[in-house]
Amino acid sequence: MKIKIVLLLLVGISLSALSQETIPAFQHGEWLRYRMSYSGFLKAGEATLELREEIFQDKKVLHAIGKGKTSSVIGWFFKVRDTYESYFDPNDVRPYYFIRDIDEGGYKKKKNITFDHDKNTAHVKDLLKKKDTVISVTGPQDMISTFYFLRSYNTKNLKKGDEIYVDMFFDEKQYPFKLLFLGFETLNTKFGKVKTQMFRPLVQAGRVFKAKESVTVWITADDNKVPVKMSASLSVGSLRAELDAFKGLTNPFEIVVE
Repeated sequence: MKIKIVLLLLVGISLSALSQETIPAFQHGEWLRYRMSYSGFLKAGEATLELREEIFQDKKVLHAIGKGKTSSVIGWFFKVRDTYESYFDPNDVRPYYFIRDIDEGGYKKKKNITFDHDKNTAHVKDLLKKKDTVISVTGPQDMISTFYFLRSYNTKNLKKGDEIYVDMFFDEKQYPFKLLFLGFETLNTKFGKVKTQMFRPLVQAGRVFKAKESVTVWITADDNKVPVKMSASLSVGSLRAELDAFKGLTNPFEIVVE
């Protein structure tokens, strides 16, 4: 089971905006934890996202850290320890530096990416292969900064059927990412009933996902726009991730009171 699937999808579930938000959706100190299950009953692991305020290259930045790991049961036959980090501007969320350090059942990658927005380049440093590559880009976000960049935009004016696009740089390529807005749904969660917005990221069918439209994701319909649930049909079985704990939210976490 690849925990990076969840981290990628958590990025996607915040792609729900058309105009800039006036109310901040996140802040230093925010922390989110997700519980994952495989085929509806087997605990697969957990993923966390944490946000810190730091100084990077003499600039004030927000440092986002995403981590994923398998549970002890899944880890018996497929151990995963993944870390993704992004250093980005707190005002416009432009990424300066991105780290990918993963070990998925012995499959390892360790890459650092430096973005130069003046030169429109991404300098990719592969630490395992000892290889440096400079790639021309057109203002993309990295995988983690995309999540925060799009949470800072307004989600309230979307209509069912709207499609959202963003460019994301991952590994050594720039990818277009698209989401379809499905509408609203009130979910029963461990925190109570929560009004959410539903999205369908259009993913690549094949080895991992069963079909192009295999994934459904939900974010809170409040000003935080926090992902609360994701479900995906895989080539073998299904994967579900649910918000398990949080702290440091900028705005009230709204519960539906009947």
